[in-house]
Amino acid sequence: MTTIKDVAAQAGVSPSTVSRVLADSPRISDETKERVRRVLRELDYHPNAFARSLVTNVAGAMGILIPPGTEFFQNPFFSEMMSGVTEVARSQGFDIVLSTSANDETEVLERMIRTRRVDGILLLRSRKEDPAIRAVLDHQFPAVLLGRPPAGMPISFVNNENVQAAYEATKHLVRLGHRKIGFLGGDVSYVVTDDRLRGYRQALLDNGIEPDERMEVSSYLVEHGGYLGMMRLLAASERPTAVLASDDVLAFGAMRAAGELGYSLPDDMAIVGFNDIRLAELANPALTSVRVHMHDLGVAAAGLLVERVKNPGAPPSERIVPTELVIRNSCGAKKFPTNMVSV
Repeated sequence: MTTIKDVAAQAGVSPSTVSRVLADSPRISDETKERVRRVLRELDYHPNAFARSLVTNVAGAMGILIPPGTEFFQNPFFSEMMSGVTEVARSQGFDIVLSTSANDETEVLERMIRTRRVDGILLLRSRKEDPAIRAVLDHQFPAVLLGRPPAGMPISFVNNENVQAAYEATKHLVRLGHRKIGFLGGDVSYVVTDDRLRGYRQALLDNGIEPDERMEVSSYLVEHGGYLGMMRLLAASERPTAVLASDDVLAFGAMRAAGELGYSLPDDMAIVGFNDIRLAELANPALTSVRVHMHDLGVAAAGLLVERVKNPGAPPSERIVPTELVIRNSCGAKKFPTNMVSV
């Protein structure tokens, strides 16, 4: 394997000069740079990224902190979002480092920051009490959050208008004549669950319907979690006639549960999901869902992270990706308002 000393010997310069050429130092003349670069190409030399990062303090990589559990690997939202992240990383010359742990996210985060394996970190979820966000703030390390941060945590973030999106989805079900509308959400500690629940409740109140906690179920953000949550809703003495699921995978589980209990969709039960993953239009019936533009979220998050890396002293900023309700068959809608998409 070619070493920096081999390059220096053939170019007739010192190893330190080769290092400065690799770093594009202004102290080296253009003539020497060209001579060294010609030898680098001839010998097909590639610098050791880790060793170079120790010298330059630049890793050329963005870290992705994967939350504990299986949701990241089972939920199509994340793969679609990651396609946007990788698109930006590739165009900007960044590698991607995925890191996870069974339990302690802060321990993994501290190690990523301490060892300088990455130049910035993308956090994929926000909790009401979030030690991961607190850790990057304490270290003043470049980071971007996918989601809305809790109050008092000034971190750059990319998000949807989740309260308003859930409000519009719930109002759509009310317009279809439903008065008993259930909510099937993820972990109640997640800020996104709280936001979508708030939008759902406000839509009910604005339409003269008193929210009922018995109609609100929290479950795991996987298909089986939606199945179990829907079973709970349908076991109630007064079951809902419609359900807003805060994630499409929850909606798929809810549809399976309703079908097993003999309910016909959408005649006996209307269901609306969230995210509009690609499988939504392939479901039977096709799933009405809030389109959150997952790829665009990834592009926006990675782009904002690159900005943070290049200008870490800048004040926190935010980007909001718009949503739209995509009407399909699972809600039983016959007519579509002009501000919604029908397919």
